[in-house]
Amino acid sequence: MPRTGPRNLITDVDGLRVGNVSHERIATGVTVLIGDRPFVAGVHVMGGAPGTRETDLLAPDRTVQEVDALVLSGGSAFGLDAASGVADALAETGRGFAVGPHRVPIVPGAILFDLQEDGRWDENPYKALGRAALDGAGEEFALGRAGAGTGATTATARGGLGSASEVLPGGGVVGALVAVNALGSALVGSGPQYWAAPWEIGDEFGGHGAASDYPLEIRTKIGALGGSTTIGIVATDAALTQAEATRMAVAAHDGLARAIVPAHTPLDGDLIFAAATGTGPRPDGPVEMALLCHAAATCVARAVARGVFEANRG
Repeated sequence: MPRTGPRNLITDVDGLRVGNVSHERIATGVTVLIGDRPFVAGVHVMGGAPGTRETDLLAPDRTVQEVDALVLSGGSAFGLDAASGVADALAETGRGFAVGPHRVPIVPGAILFDLQEDGRWDENPYKALGRAALDGAGEEFALGRAGAGTGATTATARGGLGSASEVLPGGGVVGALVAVNALGSALVGSGPQYWAAPWEIGDEFGGHGAASDYPLEIRTKIGALGGSTTIGIVATDAALTQAEATRMAVAAHDGLARAIVPAHTPLDGDLIFAAATGTGPRPDGPVEMALLCHAAATCVARAVARGVFEANRG
């Protein structure tokens, strides 16, 4: 039976911290993942409407192989400015890729669409929100209506921020962090069962078990106010190359497809970053790498369900 890390959060991966900040008036927010030191990162995009910053440099053939932080934000394209706030704050501490006498923090980011009609501002707030999220980063953080999940929605329930972790048989750790703002639904029909039920550990998203009936019709929020996109991060303490981290990000998308129906639509910008801190050993061959990728997918599925479950409690 798989077991979670002590927190059942992505921060069970040694050396990672997460910061959340919410702007309650306009129902949006930012989530930042920061490492104690730079970490290897990859990315894979499967949605048809992504919004990203600095994802091209995460390809395995690029010069920069490590990043300083990853940012998930609401706000559609306006939210990409959150990564600028994080980069500014990191530069002030001397972190970043050395370019001559300068240090340039590498901070890729992705956004989801949570703009509402009453969510207006005089000045783009996301740069300040990014800095505030970084300032609050720690090993414990809120789930549900928090950070990038503050204004998230799905077809059948409120969306939210979810996280989960798994300890591998060899002692390594995998964790996931997902902001669920899907066009589809994490619930089977009207619920309370989740599509991700087969992967649940304990009662982390209610313990409702599997549904007795699986309807053929799908539920979406097409035509509803607002947009979509589920964005996330899967992380491990394994020592991976950038190509291997990219492969883990690819596999992690299976978790979105297991937990959200439908997923990866033309109207979602579904994206998953991968982070590898390297504080643990390398996978010993392709079988261990396959098991690592499987754990990445199941952690993402569980994180999706936890985010929706926590957002709709009470």
